Amino acid sequence: MKQEELQSIVEEVSLTHFKRPFCHQARFNHRLRTTGGRYLLHTHDIEINPKQYEAFGKEELISIIKHELCHYHLHIQKKGYQHKDKDFKDLLKQVGGARYCKALSNERTYSKKRYIIQCTSCFLKYTRKRKFDLSRYACGRCGGKLKMVKIDVDL
Repeated sequence: MKQEELQSIVEEVSLTHFKRPFCHQARFNHRLRTTGGRYLLHTHDIEINPKQYEAFGKEELISIIKHELCHYHLHIQKKGYQHKDKDFKDLLKQVGGARYCKALSNERTYSKKRYIIQCTSCFLKYTRKRKFDLSRYACGRCGGKLKMVKIDVDL
């Protein structure tokens, strides 16, 4: 699907479901990884993750577009456009948009690096995702010194 097709779909969905025109730009953004789309507050543009369309088809794309158009129209009307706002939740339910996009299961969005740390006194092991300064911390059980045992990498 090309940018022009996406633009026309967004304009059509806006008119049919919201009864208001979409007067800004809609485009695919290949850099989006963890979200189906986003509404840009300053420019009022909408960006859509093309991987969602490739994986789940046009029906899921339209559901994501409805979600982003809820942000768009409520923001322009100076109503509650954030996920937590009642206006947003009500409008999303009314037009049948998705609250969340489907997960792209075959794509890793982060590395599965694990740090295994062990207490030198009681030998209790801790597993952590993030690296940290071991000299600033002590064992939670006995107060002993901590040392790095190994780093597991599942890439």
